[in-house]
Parts: sequence; C-alpha cells; structure tokens
Amino acid sequence: MSTENLVKMANQIAHYFDSEPDRALAVQGVRQHLQNFWTPAMRQQLAQWAEANAGEGLDPKVREALV
Repeated sequence: MSTENLVKMANQIAHYFDSEPDRALAVQGVRQHLQNFWTPAMRQQLAQWAEANAGEGLDPKVREALV
C-alpha cells in the first residue's frame, strides 16, 4: 500500500477521535485502532515514513500514537 494512503487513513482515524475531550484517550484510541486493524507491515511503513519526514502531514494524535 502506498504511504500516501496510509497517511490519509491514519489521519482519518485520528479525526474520528477529534470529539474525545481527553487527549490521552484520543491518542490511545488511535493507537488501539492501528494495533487492532492494521498489519504490522502497515504500522512499520507508516512509522518509518513518519520518522523520515518528521511526521509532516500526520495528525498530532497519530504521531503520538506511533511512539
């Protein structure tokens, strides 16, 4: 899968949690979704891209969830 699509999907997941007032719970929700529904290869590809690009274009909740 293209990294562009992974970034787009990760941001969509993060936006789903925008209504969560507790930021820590929102980040945990993103992290849990990525863990439950993404393959290890998808998570690794996104994490490598985020590191190489300083997280540019990723929602901050996604960047935190990848740590």
